[in-house]
Amino acid sequence: MSHSDPSLDGPPWDEDAPEAEVVERDPNTEDMFGAPEPAGMREAEAAAAPVEAAPPARTAAASSPLIAEPSAGGGEAYTVLARKYRPRTFEDLIGQEAMVRTLTNAFATGRIAHAFMLTGVRGVGKTTTARLLARALNNETDSIDRPSLQLTAHGRHDAAIMAGQHMDVMEMDAASHTGVNDIRDILESVRYAPVEARYKVYVLDEVHMLSTQAFNALLKTLEEPPPHAKFIFATTEIRKVPVTILSRCQRFDLRRVEPEILVDHLGRIAELEGMRIEPDALALIARAAEGSVRDGLSLLDQALVQAEKGELVQTTTVRDMLGLADRSQTIALFESIMAGRTPEALESFRTLYGYGADPVQVTNDLLEHCHAASVAKMLGPQATRLPNDQAQKLAALGAVISAGTLSRVWQMLLKALDEVRRAPNPADAVEMAIVRLAYAADLPGPEEALKAVRDGEPVGGGGAPRGPSGGGGGGGASAQLAARPVAAPALPDPQTFEAVVALIGEKREVGLQMDVQRYVRPVAFKPGAITYESVEGAPVDLARKLASRLKDWTGRTWLIAANGQGGGETMIEIDRRKRAEERAAVEADPFVAAVLEAFPGARIGEIRTLAAPVELPAIPDEAGDED
Repeated sequence: MSHSDPSLDGPPWDEDAPEAEVVERDPNTEDMFGAPEPAGMREAEAAAAPVEAAPPARTAAASSPLIAEPSAGGGEAYTVLARKYRPRTFEDLIGQEAMVRTLTNAFATGRIAHAFMLTGVRGVGKTTTARLLARALNNETDSIDRPSLQLTAHGRHDAAIMAGQHMDVMEMDAASHTGVNDIRDILESVRYAPVEARYKVYVLDEVHMLSTQAFNALLKTLEEPPPHAKFIFATTEIRKVPVTILSRCQRFDLRRVEPEILVDHLGRIAELEGMRIEPDALALIARAAEGSVRDGLSLLDQALVQAEKGELVQTTTVRDMLGLADRSQTIALFESIMAGRTPEALESFRTLYGYGADPVQVTNDLLEHCHAASVAKMLGPQATRLPNDQAQKLAALGAVISAGTLSRVWQMLLKALDEVRRAPNPADAVEMAIVRLAYAADLPGPEEALKAVRDGEPVGGGGAPRGPSGGGGGGGASAQLAARPVAAPALPDPQTFEAVVALIGEKREVGLQMDVQRYVRPVAFKPGAITYESVEGAPVDLARKLASRLKDWTGRTWLIAANGQGGGETMIEIDRRKRAEERAAVEADPFVAAVLEAFPGARIGEIRTLAAPVELPAIPDEAGDED
C-alpha cells in the first residue's frame, strides 16, 4: 500500500479520480484570473444548500414599493450646477449670440482664423467656448467630416476633448505656467502633425499672466503657424495682453449676460432640479451675479439648499443669504436723504443694519438709486430695468430733483463708498455719509449760488440759516440769536386737491405723492380739511402722514378724514382714463385707421404730444455791395 495520497496519482482533471477526493472550490474565493464562478457550480451549490428562512424585516423591506435600494451612484460626489449644466453646444451659450453668429459664418465659408482671443469677465463662458471651439475644429461624425459648429454628442473626439484628455488638444493654465520654458515646449510640439484629430489645438487660459519673454517667444509662431495648428487664448484682462499678440488673433468679447436672460436660465435649471424658487429671488441672484453665469449658478446652488425638496424658496430667504437689504426700503432711505429728513434717514438705516444689511451693500444700493433716478429723468422709468412700482418712485424722485443735484449726490456717494470700505466701523461711516448727504441735498450749485449772490437773494442750504455775525467775537444775546435756527416760512394753503399733490411733489415726498395719487378718492376738499374714500391696499398711516406733512409745510393744522364714501376717481385713474380717451381719439382718426388697414399687423405704440415748432425770426438778406 502506498503511503502517497491516491488523489495525487493523476492530474486533478482525470475522470478516474475518486469523487470523494475532489477538492471543492471555495465559494468565497474568485478564480485567480478574475473569472466569475461557473454557472453549473453555482446551481449545484444552490441545490445542495439547505433552505433557510430569510429575516422577515428584510423581506418586507425588499417587497415594499416605498423603500428603494440605494443606487450604485448614491455615494458619488455631488456635482455643482456650474459644472453639471456647462454648455455642450454653441446653442447652449446664452447671451453670446453675436459671437456665435460670427463663428457660424466663418466656419460655413471656410474663413477660420488660426488664433482666437476670448475675453470677458469671469464666468461668462470663455473656457467653455474654447473647448467648444476645439470640438468644432475637430468635428468628426458619421455625417460630418469638416470643421463645423453643428456639435453632437456622438463625435469621435468630443468626449476626450471635453474631459481635457485628448492628445491633440492641449490645455494650459498660463497663470501657473508663465515662463518661456513652458511656451518653448509648445513651440517644440507644434511642428509635429496631429496624431488622430484634424488640428492640434492649444488652449491657453488666463494668457495675460504670461511673462514678456513668453509672449515674445509666441510671436513668430502666431505670425506663421503650421496649417495643422490652432491657438485659442482666454483672458479676463485684455489690456495686459501685448498689442503684438492681439494683432495676430481674431478677438471675441464675451458680453455680460443681461439680468432678464440670466433669470430665465436660472429658472429653467431650478425646474430641472425639481426645485421651486420665487421670481424675485431669481432676480436678486441675477443682480448679485453681475452678468456672470457661473456666479449665478453658484448662488443658485446655495439658494436651493435653503428649502426642502419641493418647497418654495422665498425671496426673503435669498435676500438674507446674500446679505442684501430690501430694495423698497433702500429706496425709502434714499427718498428721506434727498428730502433732507436726517433723523428719519438714520433710523431707516439702523433698522436695515439691525436686520443684517451690509453697509457696503446699502451704499451700493444708494448709488444704484441715484443712477436710476438720473436715467429715468432722461429716458423714462422703463430705462431703469426695475419693477414698475420701484421705477415709478425713482422716476418721480428724479423729476423733482435737478440733474446737477443728482450728479453731486453721485460724487458724494462714490466718496462715501470708499470711506465705508476703509472705515473701522462701516455702519458709522454710512451714518456720517447720510448726515452729509441730507445736509447737502438742497445746497445750490455753483451757478445758482453765484446768481443768488448777484441778485442779493439768500443762498439756500441744508442747514439752519445763519444770522448776521456780531463784531468783536462776543458771546452775547445777539450771538445766541444768530445761532438759533430760524423756522422756515409757512407756505400759502393749497386751494385745490391737485395743488396739494403738486406741493407734495415739490417737497420731494415721492412715496407720499404716489400713495395719494393711487389710493385717495377725494370726497370733499377745502383749505385745511380733506375727506376722501380710501382705496383697498392703502397704507394705514396715510391720513396721519399727510396731515403731519401739510402742517409742517403750511403752518396750520389739517383735518384729514379717510372715512368718506362715494369719492371720485384717483389721480392715477383720471390719468389712465385721459390716456384711453386720447388713444381712442387717435384710433378713430380716418388717416390712422387707413394706415392700420394698409399695414396688417401694425399697431399704435406710444402716443406723444409734440411741442409746437418755434418760429425763428427771418434773417434779412445781406445787402449787396454797392459800387
